[in-house]
Amino acid sequence: MDLVTLEDIRAAAERISGAVLRTPLLPWGDGLWLKPESLQPVGAFKIRGAYNALARLTPEDRARGVVAYSSGNHSQAVARAAREFGVPAVIVIPDNAPEVKVEATRALGAEVVRVPMAERESRALELAAERGAVLVPPFDHPDVIAGQGTIGLEIVADLPEVATVLVPVSGGGLLSGVAVAVKALRPDARVIGVEPELAADAGESFAAGRRVDWPAEDRARTIADGLRAQPSERTFAHIRAHVDGFAAVSEARIRAAVRELAVRARLVVEPSGATTLAAFLELRERGELGDGPVVAVLSGGNVDPALLAEVLREA
Repeated sequence: MDLVTLEDIRAAAERISGAVLRTPLLPWGDGLWLKPESLQPVGAFKIRGAYNALARLTPEDRARGVVAYSSGNHSQAVARAAREFGVPAVIVIPDNAPEVKVEATRALGAEVVRVPMAERESRALELAAERGAVLVPPFDHPDVIAGQGTIGLEIVADLPEVATVLVPVSGGGLLSGVAVAVKALRPDARVIGVEPELAADAGESFAAGRRVDWPAEDRARTIADGLRAQPSERTFAHIRAHVDGFAAVSEARIRAAVRELAVRARLVVEPSGATTLAAFLELRERGELGDGPVVAVLSGGNVDPALLAEVLREA
């Protein structure tokens, strides 16, 4: 299949300009910079890909409405983009998704359908067929990947000497897009996918050279609810072509990173986004980061308030 190109990502950047926040790089110290996508209007990077995908639809397709499936952040992104384009939206969300994400999606005007995690994609496909709507998947779409890749453009523009970029990985759309942009503009920089040890299917797949499936119930064990999906054939092709390696982090490390970001950086970051800080701290301890500046993409900040309070009390 054709892979997304730097030109696709540059076109997406022009398309979404003004609709998304150009997030800054924040200095952490020890050579680390934070890319806080948690500051986006929907609290996560997903608005980039969702807006780009809806902007690419014809007026006729928009009139049919859209269907999406998501653990929460893509759902909010599609709901917001659909509202701005005046498009009806139906979102299928797993029944184990945080309520804060579900209610935020409803507040944006979308119809929400709850299903077991393993059924979210199949139910979305059924709804799209039943209603004649357009499916906007959370990662398995070139326009979504190109939109997420605009993060990579911004990283290299703001920090041309970047040596390592740490990116959370679930379905792989974010990692695919960022890797395409970064490697095209700075080939010597390393792009590392980060995932929880309890949902480390992407890293295992990368090592094996083929997609390795983990049961949904296994991936559901991690606190990082946004990282419970697994790469598609499309995103895995991008990963194999452009990503340098993977790091897996423990649940304890993820919780500590959420806490440290809140206390030290004054950033509310959900566990999925905090995985990259967790990986930075672990890789630095092991002496595996190498030289040069590191950027950690903080993918989202839609954390359940009760969970955040619990994690902060663990200090």
